[in-house]
Amino acid sequence: MADAPRLQERYQNEVRPSLVDQFGYDNPMEVPRLKKICINRGVGEVSENQKVLDDAVEELRAITGQHPSVQRAKKSIASFDIREGMPVGVKVTLRDARMYEFFDRLVTLALPNIRDFEGVPDRSFDGHGNYTLGIDEQIIFPEIEVDNVDRIDGMDVTFVTDAETDEAAYALLKGLGMPFVRRGDEEPAGA
Repeated sequence: MADAPRLQERYQNEVRPSLVDQFGYDNPMEVPRLKKICINRGVGEVSENQKVLDDAVEELRAITGQHPSVQRAKKSIASFDIREGMPVGVKVTLRDARMYEFFDRLVTLALPNIRDFEGVPDRSFDGHGNYTLGIDEQIIFPEIEVDNVDRIDGMDVTFVTDAETDEAAYALLKGLGMPFVRRGDEEPAGA
């Protein structure tokens, strides 16, 4: 059996005991954990150019190590030139070892490649313990060769936890190494 990803070991050995101390969980099953990471990328121009969809699929596969599924429109929207069944995006859901490896690469390699990077905002929690991070350029990932990229696109990365509060989810993600930064004068979500 292969070794567990280093971030998964860090969760077991450091983050989990820290969360128990911080929030006073009695039952080990109460301790929040990262359940999955969903990466979504829209491909709006696919009606004019099929290559946009193919590029999005290949780039997401290179970034995540898993083949993405193509998302199709559920209904027609004439103002956007979208017909029912037309491809509108690609999506990957990562779990277990691949999830931890992606999280590790995102935090240690990709995010520091963002120009003038100071940290990620701590305001994108949804009230149910999930956090969504918008990434403006796919070229921050080392797996993407900048010379082969036809267009710069962004993506949304959603971290789904089983935390009951945003404060617990903030502590979990912060413990795993998410570089949160305070925005404005208000208290951060997990303070």
